[in-house]
Amino acid sequence: MQSTFLAWIFRMPLIKRWALMHTFRKENVAEHSHQVAVIAHLLCVIANQYNNGDLDPQKAATLALFHEISETKLQDLNSKTKYQTAEFTKQFKLLEHLAEEECVNTLPKELISIYRPLIVQTEVDDKYRKIVKAADILSAYIKTKEEMRYNNLEFKHVEESFNQKIATLAQEYPYVQFFIDHFISSCNCTVDELSGLDASKSLPPK
Repeated sequence: MQSTFLAWIFRMPLIKRWALMHTFRKENVAEHSHQVAVIAHLLCVIANQYNNGDLDPQKAATLALFHEISETKLQDLNSKTKYQTAEFTKQFKLLEHLAEEECVNTLPKELISIYRPLIVQTEVDDKYRKIVKAADILSAYIKTKEEMRYNNLEFKHVEESFNQKIATLAQEYPYVQFFIDHFISSCNCTVDELSGLDASKSLPPK
């Protein structure tokens, strides 16, 4: 029998993020998941190199690729709406869990036990779940900075909210502060600015 698992994954580019907001550049769930995977991988490497961490970057990246899989069934929901009341959040989390279970159950039965701890968020290793969540917030923060760069005031309140979230994350996780110090600002540079930054680093010391 044919499994629909991959077919659902391949529909992720059709799912729009920030659907209720005007955006300068459209973003879909597939590209967001890729960016979160790259950031999660990088956070683990930073933690291992600079903070005596013992993390598996490949595991974090894989988990990040699947972290929004419930949205293949539910689409992206505005976070203000998702967390507007405790009861609404509880019920929506239940829907997300059911969607994750449904996706896993489309796999051949011999594969379910392999993918279940990657997809069903309640079964994800808590240490890595926190890293993916931090990467998810950082990805959204970078997107917010991009929109504000073009004076998109739709994101003004989002930026204010993320500033607090980022400050809290940076205080709790040193590798997040390192990421902010070394990677955030260049993400909103023009291609010429990026080329100039790269060229300045390649110049021989005087």
